[in-house]
Amino acid sequence: MEHPTFKATLNELDELSILFDEYRQFYKKGSDLEGAKSFLKERIEQNESEIFYTKNDEALMTGFVQLYPIFSSVRMKKKWLLNDLYVRKAYRGSRYSVSLIERSKQLGRETGAFGLSLSTEKTNEIGNNLYTKTGFVLSNNEWNYYDYSL
Repeated sequence: MEHPTFKATLNELDELSILFDEYRQFYKKGSDLEGAKSFLKERIEQNESEIFYTKNDEALMTGFVQLYPIFSSVRMKKKWLLNDLYVRKAYRGSRYSVSLIERSKQLGRETGAFGLSLSTEKTNEIGNNLYTKTGFVLSNNEWNYYDYSL
Protein backbone atom coordinates (compact mmCIF):
# COMPACT_ATOMS: atom_id res chain seq x y z
CA MET A 1 0.00 0.00 0.00
CA GLU A 2 1.33 3.39 -0.97
CA HIS A 3 0.79 6.26 1.43
CA PRO A 4 -0.25 9.73 0.24
CA THR A 5 2.50 12.33 0.26
CA PHE A 6 2.12 16.06 0.77
CA LYS A 7 4.30 19.00 -0.22
CA ALA A 8 5.53 20.90 2.81
CA THR A 9 4.68 24.58 3.17
CA LEU A 10 5.17 27.07 5.96
CA ASN A 11 1.82 25.88 7.36
CA GLU A 12 3.48 22.59 8.43
CA LEU A 13 6.69 24.20 9.68
CA ASP A 14 6.18 23.49 13.40
CA GLU A 15 5.41 19.78 13.00
CA LEU A 16 8.01 19.34 10.25
CA SER A 17 10.68 20.98 12.42
CA ILE A 18 10.10 18.41 15.16
CA LEU A 19 10.48 15.59 12.64
CA PHE A 20 13.60 17.22 11.15
CA ASP A 21 15.09 17.60 14.63
CA GLU A 22 14.48 13.87 15.27
CA TYR A 23 16.21 13.11 11.96
CA ARG A 24 19.29 15.13 12.97
CA GLN A 25 19.40 13.37 16.33
CA PHE A 26 19.28 10.04 14.49
CA TYR A 27 22.57 11.17 12.89
CA LYS A 28 24.06 11.96 16.31
CA LYS A 29 23.53 15.73 16.22
CA GLY A 30 22.28 17.53 19.30
CA SER A 31 18.67 18.63 19.44
CA ASP A 32 18.17 22.16 18.09
CA LEU A 33 14.49 22.67 17.39
CA GLU A 34 14.80 26.41 16.78
CA GLY A 35 17.72 25.83 14.41
CA ALA A 36 15.75 23.15 12.58
CA LYS A 37 12.79 25.47 12.23
CA SER A 38 14.93 28.33 10.96
CA PHE A 39 16.76 26.07 8.49
CA LEU A 40 13.57 24.61 7.03
CA LYS A 41 11.81 27.99 6.94
CA GLU A 42 14.66 29.41 4.87
CA ARG A 43 14.68 26.45 2.46
CA ILE A 44 10.92 26.80 1.91
CA GLU A 45 10.86 30.61 1.66
CA GLN A 46 13.85 30.71 -0.69
CA ASN A 47 12.49 27.84 -2.81
CA GLU A 48 15.83 26.07 -2.34
CA SER A 49 14.50 22.57 -1.76
CA GLU A 50 11.44 20.42 -2.19
CA ILE A 51 10.12 18.73 0.94
CA PHE A 52 7.42 16.06 0.99
CA TYR A 53 5.97 14.29 4.00
CA THR A 54 3.64 11.44 4.91
CA LYS A 55 1.05 11.14 7.67
CA ASN A 56 -0.61 8.25 9.45
CA ASP A 57 -4.35 7.75 9.90
CA GLU A 58 -4.33 10.01 12.96
CA ALA A 59 -2.75 12.85 10.89
CA LEU A 60 0.64 12.58 12.61
CA MET A 61 3.68 13.18 10.38
CA THR A 62 5.46 9.87 9.92
CA GLY A 63 8.34 10.81 7.63
CA PHE A 64 9.77 13.28 5.16
CA VAL A 65 12.13 13.61 2.23
CA GLN A 66 14.06 16.72 1.22
CA LEU A 67 15.54 17.17 -2.25
CA TYR A 68 17.86 19.84 -3.61
CA PRO A 69 18.26 20.72 -7.28
CA ILE A 70 21.68 20.32 -8.86
CA PHE A 71 22.56 20.85 -12.49
CA SER A 72 24.66 19.11 -15.11
CA SER A 73 26.37 21.48 -17.51
CA VAL A 74 27.17 18.64 -19.90
CA ARG A 75 23.57 17.40 -20.01
CA MET A 76 22.15 20.92 -19.60
CA LYS A 77 19.53 19.46 -17.28
CA LYS A 78 18.53 19.31 -13.65
CA LYS A 79 19.17 16.42 -11.32
CA TRP A 80 17.72 16.09 -7.82
CA LEU A 81 19.85 15.31 -4.80
CA LEU A 82 17.81 13.23 -2.37
CA ASN A 83 19.60 14.60 0.65
CA ASP A 84 17.33 13.71 3.56
CA LEU A 85 14.95 10.81 4.06
CA TYR A 86 13.57 9.93 7.47
CA VAL A 87 10.71 7.85 8.79
CA ARG A 88 9.93 7.67 12.49
CA LYS A 89 10.98 4.34 14.00
CA ALA A 90 7.41 3.25 14.78
CA TYR A 91 6.49 3.53 11.08
CA ARG A 92 9.52 1.90 9.47
CA GLY A 93 8.71 -1.18 7.45
CA SER A 94 5.25 0.20 6.59
CA ARG A 95 6.20 1.55 3.15
CA TYR A 96 6.24 5.23 4.15
CA SER A 97 9.82 5.48 2.87
CA VAL A 98 8.82 3.84 -0.42
CA SER A 99 6.03 6.39 -0.84
CA LEU A 100 8.48 9.24 -0.23
CA ILE A 101 10.94 7.82 -2.74
CA GLU A 102 8.20 7.35 -5.33
CA ARG A 103 7.14 10.98 -4.80
CA SER A 104 10.77 12.02 -5.33
CA LYS A 105 10.87 10.15 -8.64
CA GLN A 106 7.63 11.87 -9.62
CA LEU A 107 9.22 15.26 -8.87
CA GLY A 108 12.09 14.33 -11.17
CA ARG A 109 9.72 13.45 -14.00
CA GLU A 110 7.59 16.58 -13.44
CA THR A 111 10.63 18.86 -13.64
CA GLY A 112 12.29 17.19 -16.64
CA ALA A 113 15.27 16.10 -14.57
CA PHE A 114 17.57 13.38 -15.83
CA GLY A 115 17.79 11.60 -12.49
CA LEU A 116 18.10 11.54 -8.74
CA SER A 117 21.15 10.80 -6.66
CA LEU A 118 21.79 10.09 -3.00
CA SER A 119 24.43 8.84 -0.67
CA THR A 120 24.23 6.88 2.54
CA GLU A 121 26.62 5.22 4.94
CA LYS A 122 27.88 1.83 3.85
CA THR A 123 26.72 0.49 7.22
CA ASN A 124 23.12 1.67 6.66
CA GLU A 125 21.84 -1.80 5.84
CA ILE A 126 18.15 -0.85 5.90
CA GLY A 127 18.70 2.19 3.69
CA ASN A 128 20.95 0.36 1.24
CA ASN A 129 18.34 -2.39 0.86
CA LEU A 130 15.57 0.19 0.45
CA TYR A 131 17.38 2.14 -2.25
CA THR A 132 18.18 -0.89 -4.39
CA LYS A 133 14.64 -2.22 -3.87
CA THR A 134 13.23 1.07 -5.20
CA GLY A 135 15.39 1.06 -8.34
CA PHE A 136 18.49 3.02 -7.34
CA VAL A 137 21.74 1.57 -8.64
CA LEU A 138 24.93 1.59 -6.57
CA SER A 139 27.43 3.57 -8.60
CA ASN A 140 30.58 1.63 -9.33
CA ASN A 141 31.70 3.65 -12.30
CA GLU A 142 34.95 5.23 -13.42
CA TRP A 143 34.30 8.53 -11.64
CA ASN A 144 35.97 9.42 -8.37
CA TYR A 145 33.95 11.45 -5.89
CA TYR A 146 35.73 13.73 -3.45
CA ASP A 147 34.69 15.86 -0.50
CA TYR A 148 36.30 18.95 0.93
CA SER A 149 35.30 20.10 4.39
CA LEU A 150 35.50 23.72 5.45
